Amino acid sequence: MTAEVLSPRGRVMIVGAGVAGLMTALELAPQPVVLLSKAALGAEGSTLWAQGGMAAAIGESDSPALHAADTIAAGDGLCDTAIVDCFTRSAPMAIEKLARLAVRFDRTKDGGFALGLEAAHGRPRIVHVGGDGAGRELMRALVIAARATPSIEILEGFEARRIVVENNSVRGVLAVGPAGAALFATGRVVIATGGIGGLFEESTNPLGSFGQGVALAARAGAVLADMEFTQFHPTALDVAARPMPLVSEALRGEGAILINDTRDRFMAGTPRAELAPRDVVARAIWRQRAHGQRVFLDTRAAIGANFESRFPTIAAACLRAGVDPTREPIPVRPAQHYHMGGIAVDGEGRSSIAGLWACGEAACTGLHGANRLASNSLSEAVVFGAAVARSIQGSSARAHAPLRDVLAPAAPDPSAVRPILSRAAGVMREEESLRAAVDPLVAIARSPGPAADPAAVGLTIVVAALNREHSIGAHCRLDFPERPAKPHGSRLTLGGAFAAADAIAPSNRSKRA
Repeated sequence: MTAEVLSPRGRVMIVGAGVAGLMTALELAPQPVVLLSKAALGAEGSTLWAQGGMAAAIGESDSPALHAADTIAAGDGLCDTAIVDCFTRSAPMAIEKLARLAVRFDRTKDGGFALGLEAAHGRPRIVHVGGDGAGRELMRALVIAARATPSIEILEGFEARRIVVENNSVRGVLAVGPAGAALFATGRVVIATGGIGGLFEESTNPLGSFGQGVALAARAGAVLADMEFTQFHPTALDVAARPMPLVSEALRGEGAILINDTRDRFMAGTPRAELAPRDVVARAIWRQRAHGQRVFLDTRAAIGANFESRFPTIAAACLRAGVDPTREPIPVRPAQHYHMGGIAVDGEGRSSIAGLWACGEAACTGLHGANRLASNSLSEAVVFGAAVARSIQGSSARAHAPLRDVLAPAAPDPSAVRPILSRAAGVMREEESLRAAVDPLVAIARSPGPAADPAAVGLTIVVAALNREHSIGAHCRLDFPERPAKPHGSRLTLGGAFAAADAIAPSNRSKRA
């Protein structure tokens, strides 16, 4: 498919229209930007599914330093402390900014923010909307604000397929829209495409979020960071629906407990019990299931008859599954939820490619380390969307020679990758299954087919997981259970991942081969 070459007159191109992309566009105003949205604005994306809320130290007994300490502890020693400090100091201002944009946060009787408690937080600092509707409300308010901002041109139904790069500098964006392929000439691009859940068979993310932004950057030659760190939310609703409905951590913050088939509260002996970090709870549930036990979240004593009014989204999902949480425990299991890795960026969102920024879940700033602290992600998107905007405002558009026509690759389809990555890179990992995934992922990633880009992202995850021969945070190796004394981050490029895969002799890709 050949592309029509278009000129956005040097405007910034933002790929992705969730909270991160919308906030970047709004923060850039009145500087003109073009926002590419794969679907109708506000109709899909991971933000819509976010239930927990936004973390910020705004309570009287709280402080950015305490929020930072909890973030670093959850990150298991891999957080960038300077990034964490910047984030926790900026998060309260991000909440106030959203309130000015008419986000309808839950309030106390005196008009203050109602604060909830979630796992691994030492203080109540989660700002909610409608109990469990934060993501949908943020999108409602931001979409209204974006449509009312004259400097933001919104192109709906446009899917970015490639970032055009010459001499390690951005030249343009190749996208496919309703009228076919279009090549936008620009020297400044922001990737804000969200997560990778669609690469897994069991995920709380929408199926359309499968690492497209990471693939765009990887194919352009950008450095990726910490790709092995995938967070599995411990309490997805254990039903056949895909994506799996999320059963928010806020329920455990209210006192709900985890039990198994024999009604044993198996988390009781663990520090912080049900409010331990997500990776700890997810592995505990995985072990119960490995021994043939189903797991349930019992909210009856803690929330009881108030469940539907307090958590309407979760209540509706439970009732659709035939579960009445006021009368019976909710069946739950771990499911892929969030990716701590992504495009390696600095504190201003700049990648290793000149003119390419990233923010939100597609980026890896070092904030989350090896395991994201609950409800830091929406706050991160707002804080670092503003940081990216400031960085772009301090940059200048480069003059380039005219772009040559580029062929658009096939529309990506991750269905062939899901079973491969799910077997290899789940809650618990080991060398044999990781090595067994290399051959099929390499073959698909090097093909011209629709699964090539999803497979390329999957390959970087598997190679990074193979290289990390220890357990830390959300990355747990059954064959390397020890945690290192001095953990370190990991970086690689797609070319490096292919080289690593080629170095694994075919006869040694699996121990059983």
